Amino acid sequence: MPVKPYRIIGTLLLALAAAGFCVYLRTPLPWMIGPLLATACASVAGAPTRSWLPLGNLGQWVIAVALGLFFTPQVIALVASLWWAIALAIVWALGLGLVFGAWLHRVNAQYMTDVAAPSMRATSYFAGAIGGASEMTLLAERAHARTDLVAASHGLRLLLVTVTVPFAMQLSGLHGMDLHPPVLRAVQWPGFAMLALTTALGAWAMQRLGRANPWFMGALLVSMGLTMAGVFLSGIPPWLTNGAQLLIAVSLGVRFSRAFLHAAPRWLMSVAVGTLGMIALCSGFAWLLTFATGLPLATLILSTSPGGIAEMAITAKVLQLGVPVVTAFQVCRLVAVLVLVAPLYRWLYPETAKPTH
Repeated sequence: MPVKPYRIIGTLLLALAAAGFCVYLRTPLPWMIGPLLATACASVAGAPTRSWLPLGNLGQWVIAVALGLFFTPQVIALVASLWWAIALAIVWALGLGLVFGAWLHRVNAQYMTDVAAPSMRATSYFAGAIGGASEMTLLAERAHARTDLVAASHGLRLLLVTVTVPFAMQLSGLHGMDLHPPVLRAVQWPGFAMLALTTALGAWAMQRLGRANPWFMGALLVSMGLTMAGVFLSGIPPWLTNGAQLLIAVSLGVRFSRAFLHAAPRWLMSVAVGTLGMIALCSGFAWLLTFATGLPLATLILSTSPGGIAEMAITAKVLQLGVPVVTAFQVCRLVAVLVLVAPLYRWLYPETAKPTH
């Protein structure tokens, strides 16, 4: 489908107006939540909203660079000491995804008779996994699942987590642990140009290698590496990180459509209920981890939340709730889920996972 600039510009203007309104209302994450809700509602209402992939990649890249500036040597030492907690969080996420997928199958399979049994099993499994939406949809396609239902599940999960968790954080008054802010906050344009160039090369390399989330992971690794090595080139302008949040929010919001709500309302309702249940369970798990780690509850809630890396890291950054710890937990979890979800499916459901000819 050819790119239609007027639709992209119109969507961005709508998102900008929504962000300004949320800034006026002093909501949490106004540059993320306002555009996300506005574009999602407009898309469901049938408005011709549209995003452009390069803009979404730009948003991911900017946020990743900004997050990497938090990883000073002192912070790395702290994160390294938490390896066992990160491992527990990975096991928790994998187990919770399995339970969520099994529950989706149990409450939906008997009503979705138009979906073959093997396909329904694969659909429920990959829809329940707590991982990247695009990656899980791709794995689901390889397993002959209903990719539209899998994508809808992950889109709705991200929307609910991105909206509910920041509001809950603000209302609760919980505090995090940004004890080591970025060493250099001032913007120095020659250094900023060098930082942009090196991190963009990292993102390009990850894309060429076919890695997941290349514009986020590649830029994050380069920015982290420079900071860990004591190379501090420049800070990131606040207006740029605000704009990046808006671009990410738009790329999420336009995934919804009028057909999205009418396709399988029972499926979407079960996903919504299950997601809220996962948020509650993850909060309980985070509360238990506080006793073992001594970390603030707010930081661990974001670290174990069933949201995406960018969304949860942005929440931690804006609300100052422990950016490095949240990012480390979320990145390690994503990598583990991407590596283990498909083999686990073949092991748990060998008959269903057999390739068809």
